[in-house]
This record gives sequence, structure tokens and C-alpha cells, in this order.
Amino acid sequence: MTPAALHGEVVLFFACDIAYDMQRIPMASLLGCPLLPFLPDTRKHSPRGRTLYRPLTAKLPDSSWDSPSGPITLQCSIKVLPVGALSVTIRTPFAVNSLSELTNPLRFQRADGLSIAAHAASLMEQARSELASCSIRPHPSLPPGEAYTVFCLDSSSPAINTPALAWLDQNRRDVAALLTSEPDPSVLSDQEVSESTSRPLSYYHHDLIAGDWDAALIIDRPADFDESLYVIELANVQLEELEAYDSYLDEALERAYRDLSRHARRSGILTELHEHRIDLARFSDELSNITKFFGEWHLARVYENSARLFHLADWHRAIDEKLRTLDSLYEMLKQDRNHKVMLWLEAGIVLLFIIDLVMIFAGTHK
Repeated sequence: MTPAALHGEVVLFFACDIAYDMQRIPMASLLGCPLLPFLPDTRKHSPRGRTLYRPLTAKLPDSSWDSPSGPITLQCSIKVLPVGALSVTIRTPFAVNSLSELTNPLRFQRADGLSIAAHAASLMEQARSELASCSIRPHPSLPPGEAYTVFCLDSSSPAINTPALAWLDQNRRDVAALLTSEPDPSVLSDQEVSESTSRPLSYYHHDLIAGDWDAALIIDRPADFDESLYVIELANVQLEELEAYDSYLDEALERAYRDLSRHARRSGILTELHEHRIDLARFSDELSNITKFFGEWHLARVYENSARLFHLADWHRAIDEKLRTLDSLYEMLKQDRNHKVMLWLEAGIVLLFIIDLVMIFAGTHK
């Protein structure tokens, strides 16, 4: 039997914000599986002393699904991040003769109608319920979350008989169709093909990473997939957390504007705005902490590329602008409160002066 021209695996990431924060308490298991620190095997040359974030990860039992091309095996794991987020990873192998035969597993459904996306949401809901006791201000229901697909091609596949960058040049239109989920590559414009496959990253001759908004392509040895996948996964989590905190800030600003427009001046609004400022400072620190790649320059480039694709800088700017608005409201209310305190102090001084005058005049008439 002739081996397939292309083989590898498809990896699906599902990130979801389940709570405002997580308590820092030891957790031994999740969904009946041990929770262990995750650290990818960084085989590419890198300086000593590199620092990578190690979230607790539970590897779940494999499950079998029916796909359009036959039965497939899903390998599932779930990561718990201290920013109040979960990230589910679902992997399934493939062997095809051309890129056009690859289908995004998000479209697969079992005989009972359950999709892989719904399966991931179910795992998150179970994990959210189990983690409720250590969650700080958990969401009342599971938010939609962020999904991302990565197609990992084994660089030893028979069809990849040239350096990875050269292979991309020869198959750029098919790769663009794969990344954009376009069934007919011929309908894509040259501009879209160029944009979807722009800025590929390569470390060795045999490896390559090309990404787009909804999907990415990795060509490498299977043993080296994990390190690049891990960085993309963290960027996807960061996107979900930025979206969640943007909504959180929207609600905070709406409450503040409503209180101000009603001239409520309730005593707690200043304290609430102060807490928001502290919360956002903590959030920024925690979110930055999970994407530190000191000494790992190639992974830093992978992250920067993913951050550009996900527009993380734009999300950061939007949040910073709303935080500045909160700061201005806080300062305005603080000045308003100080002004009122000064008025009361002045009124008290005037009152004491009047009392003193009354006592003086009363004493002279005795």
C-alpha cells in the first residue's frame, strides 16, 4: 500500500474565561486525571536559563469519533491558568494525499449530532463546575470562548521533498485555501493568497510556521510540534482574556457613567473605581507573565507573529484607553470628594468663628 503523501495531525485550541481569577491552592486532579505542570520539549538550540510558563495540565482519555473519511481518535487535554481561564487542546492524526483533502475537524459530528466544538464546551463546563470552589467571581454561564486550528505536517512526508520555505512557495495557493477554510483555492485572489501566507517563520531548513486569523500551518518533525503549538495556544488564551477584560471594563464604565449621570455620588463608587484600577494592574501583570520567553528567541518570534495575527496590541490599547478613562473618573470623583470635605471644613471654621463672636458679645453685655 502506497503511503500517504502528507501526514501529521490537526490540533484544535479552545480557550475560555471561566472566572475573574483563581485561588492559588494546590490542585491534584481535574476530571479524574492528574494535574501536572506542562513544559514542552524545546529541542531547538536556545540559551541556558530560558523561562517558560508551566500551567497545570490534565491529559484526558482518548475518544473515538466518526469523520467524513472514517473513524478518528481524539487526544484531549485541558490546562488551568491562574488568570481564570481554561484551554482545551484536541489533537487528531491525519494521512492525506493533498492539502485539499484536509478538512477542519470543527465541522465533524458524531452520529448523535455532537460536534467537536460542543465536545470541547462540555469538557470546559465539567471543569468549570469542578473548579468552582477555587474560582473567584466565576461567570454564571460558560462564555463562547476562542477557537483556533493548527495543521501540523510531518516534514518527513513524501510530498515535502524540498526545504519547507521552498515547499510553501510551490503550494502557496493551496496553503492559503487551507488556512482560510476555502474549498476552492482558485477563487482566492493573489492578494489574499499573499496576505494569508505572509511572514512565514523558519528555524531549520525542514521547519516552517505560517499563520492566519483562524488557522496556522506548522511543518516540522512531530517531536518538535509541541513547543510552537504551546506558544500559539498561549496567544489564543491571551486573546480570550483580553476580550473578557474588555467586556469587564465596559460594564465598569457603564456603571460609573450611570451613577454619575444620576448624581448618585454613592460612597462606594470611589472605592469600586479604585478596586478596578488594582484589578487591571494585576491582570496586566498575570497576562504578561504567561507569555515570557526569556532566552527562547525563536518561540518569542512565534509569539510575536501570533500576537500580530490576533491583534493583541490593539486589544491592549483599547483596554489601556478604558483604564485611562477609569483613572480620569477616579481622579474627578476624588477631587469632588476633597472639594466637599474642604467646603465642610470651611463651613465649620466659619461656624466656630460665629460662635466665638457670639460668646464674645454675650460676655461684654453681662
